[in-house]
Amino acid sequence: MKREIHVIIDETRCTGCGACVDICPHDTLSLDDGVATITGDDSLSCGHCLAVCPADAITLTGHTPMNQGYQTFETPKGWLSPGTFDVGALVQLMASRRSCRHYTKEPVPMAVLEDLTKIGTTAPSGTNSQAWQFTLLPDRPSVEGVAQGVLNFFQKLNRLARIAPLRGTLKLVGKPELSAYYTDYHDRIEEGIACWNNEKWDRLFHGAPAAILVSCSQEASCPTEDALLASNQILLAAHAMGLGTCLIGFAVEALAQDKTLRQLVQLPDGETVHAVIAIGHPDEPYRRPSVRKPIPPRVIRLGAK
Repeated sequence: MKREIHVIIDETRCTGCGACVDICPHDTLSLDDGVATITGDDSLSCGHCLAVCPADAITLTGHTPMNQGYQTFETPKGWLSPGTFDVGALVQLMASRRSCRHYTKEPVPMAVLEDLTKIGTTAPSGTNSQAWQFTLLPDRPSVEGVAQGVLNFFQKLNRLARIAPLRGTLKLVGKPELSAYYTDYHDRIEEGIACWNNEKWDRLFHGAPAAILVSCSQEASCPTEDALLASNQILLAAHAMGLGTCLIGFAVEALAQDKTLRQLVQLPDGETVHAVIAIGHPDEPYRRPSVRKPIPPRVIRLGAK
């Protein structure tokens, strides 16, 4: 699929160094008589040419710099070249982020939520599709409305799962999913529904005052990967902002299957939610990073000895 070209070259600034031509991944640019020129018929609009130009001669229409335009904080200007950031500090940030299941009632300002979605778009994107979409649930009533829709879905699923002949028949014909769900999740879900209905205890979103739904159009070349990479940027940034987050997998499953719930959050056809992030001010006394089991990498060497 051809994409519109947004690249603009200021010929009065171009020095003809050819750096933009060499780095372009899509053969959009060429040197013509010592000046960078658009010769391709489409572009990824990745901005590599803009980022590499020593003369600042390239702009992209309809795009904004990744490190500008935030409402709640300022970012240093310029480019961090490889090796110039403290990798220990980065790992400390990544290791310190924890899934938060206890929140204060303090609301999350809309400007903070909007900045987090903008941070999400700094993630890599397959063929630079940038087909992300972010749906904000900016207050507790909105979160509760979606939570009720998710619980309604699982309430129906639990009723089906309790029908033993149905589980058995599906398993016999090679569809064991309902049987596995009944074994692994039915009781836990039933407890959660009872807590919600009888005690107003939110075991789904854990009382979070806000949430972000991260979705992606199926027109993207890697929709799942793009959405999850964007989600990780949001998780890390939220921690740096003093917020807690938790990924709500049950909500993702419900949004994938329940048409009523999709309509509630105004999710267009062809768009899939890949992550639901509960977010708020944490009310948890963490004191140190947790642990991970060691995963030795596989080492494969190919080629002639």
